[in-house]
Amino acid sequence: MAGKTSRSAADLSKPLRLVCVGLLVLLGFSLGCSEFVVIGIEQNIADSFGVTLAQAGELISVFALTYAVMTPVLAIATGRFRRFQLLVVYAAVFCAANLVQALAPTFTVLLVSRVLIGAVSGAFLAVGVTFIPELLDPSRMSMGISVVYAAFSVAMVISTSAGKMAAELLDWCVAPWATFVLAVVTCALLLALLPREGATDEPATMRDQAGLLAEPQVLTGILIFVFGVGCVYVFYGYVTPYLEQVLGLAPMEASAALMCYGVVCFFSNLLSGWIDARFGMKALVVTFALLSALLFGLWALGSTMPAALGVVMGVALLMYVASVPCISAFMECARRSHPKALTLASSLEPMAFNIGIAFGTAVGGAVVSGPGLASVGLVGGAFALVALALVAITCSLAKRARRAAA
Repeated sequence: MAGKTSRSAADLSKPLRLVCVGLLVLLGFSLGCSEFVVIGIEQNIADSFGVTLAQAGELISVFALTYAVMTPVLAIATGRFRRFQLLVVYAAVFCAANLVQALAPTFTVLLVSRVLIGAVSGAFLAVGVTFIPELLDPSRMSMGISVVYAAFSVAMVISTSAGKMAAELLDWCVAPWATFVLAVVTCALLLALLPREGATDEPATMRDQAGLLAEPQVLTGILIFVFGVGCVYVFYGYVTPYLEQVLGLAPMEASAALMCYGVVCFFSNLLSGWIDARFGMKALVVTFALLSALLFGLWALGSTMPAALGVVMGVALLMYVASVPCISAFMECARRSHPKALTLASSLEPMAFNIGIAFGTAVGGAVVSGPGLASVGLVGGAFALVALALVAITCSLAKRARRAAA
């Protein structure tokens, strides 16, 4: 038994290593479901607990804000602990918080459960990703990491549409219970099969890691996510009521539209990897110019169907394109100047993404409460232009840093 608990990735057979990678993909999916399950049932939650739609939207923005703050804090603060020990703690908190979410008797308790899930989700994902270089050949490592993040992204829409369908056909409470069961099964399998030891168990002090956050191109890269993800979430944070109230879709039609959105998002992740390999971050200038045009178009079209629904799918195609180029930029900076901060670097994408979610959803709530749902595209388009400017600045800073290193 002692040999079993001390095994490293090198002790595992190739099929078992692939199973472990598959479980990390399942972890990404489970984390995504826990985060986004409330989007499809926002109106049901608002009606059940007697709160406004904007207050129900806080379940997304509070989660995302907690996720964004706690991910780098935990990555830095726990650098001296062994990786598998952290995995056990994160898994226990994640499952317990999902249980509270499913049982929540009041809106306040539900909000607290969202804070707890958000507090550990980013760190859980970042620690999980550090296993991939040990489980896969170097040539497959990047693809493995991108598939884990893709699973997280695909869960966003699958949980949204499935939650909506469950609310229409059964009861909205079915969605958080299903998320809890998925969390327990995923965590149990991960803890049973993942290697206990690895190269990334080497201790790293706060000083070893924190310097990464002072790099100018890292800071501007984070801001790309704030506005680049925020521009979409001004709209997507309220996508279900948008489809029903602005575009006039019936509940089941809205669920079908969300499923299509999820399929397109999957291709958005693949497109992100292809663009990064071919063009790098500079291609995001074109990406955000197109995204801005689509969001302004969404506002201009209003309830015009099917053109408006086509624009919504165009937004889905560009939604994740910024992810891989920005991850590559964070990892490149860490390898060049802060080699002990690779775990922190792997946490920056989910951290920054969720800052963007919190920012976009909060602004979207203000738009919904003020000008109304029909105006979310106008604000989102303006944010996309800000992201475009930040891409240009980040590319310039990265170029300067490479010259200095050379």
